Amino acid sequence: MRGVRGATTVDRDDAEEILSRTSELLCEIQRANGILPDDIAGIVFTITPDLTSAFPAAAARRLGWNLVPLIDAVEPMVSGAPERCIRVLLFWNTSKAQHEIRHVYLRGAAGLRPDLER
Repeated sequence: MRGVRGATTVDRDDAEEILSRTSELLCEIQRANGILPDDIAGIVFTITPDLTSAFPAAAARRLGWNLVPLIDAVEPMVSGAPERCIRVLLFWNTSKAQHEIRHVYLRGAAGLRPDLER
């Protein structure tokens, strides 16, 4: 099993934008790694405290990932951290080596982990 990280930001606290950007992030993580939903062990979503309009996990359900265990949580407020940020930790059953995993950071989250981006 491997963990795949990703993050994105939204422009405003709007339910449809949260779901759309989360879907975009999940699809890019899936594409970049060749992930099949049946191989996903679970996903943890976190959001910054300034996002209250939607659960990001609902975006995975919209993608049809109905059997994947999902949970949402709120990030702690940290000075200087990106605002309106959605983070993902996807647990994936794979035989790929750690260095083969492609982590995805979009929009305002693009600089969060330059050491992981490829």
